[in-house]
Amino acid sequence: MKIILTAFIFTGIVDSTDHSYASVEIDMRESFGAPSMEVVPLDAFPCEIGEGDSFYIFKLTESAESVIICKESN
Repeated sequence: MKIILTAFIFTGIVDSTDHSYASVEIDMRESFGAPSMEVVPLDAFPCEIGEGDSFYIFKLTESAESVIICKESN
């Protein structure tokens, strides 16, 4: 039996926020096409975010739920 592990990790940056949502740009890498613009609820982020903040989207398998991981500030 062969087991193939595939994880998806995308990087994102916050373009703007309001009281409920963040407009973000997600780098889909060259193999997935051009960057994607998305609107994400603020409560999907496990941290406080603002314009210019970076984050990661981690997905272990194609059918798994995506997890947002905040990039630590310096």
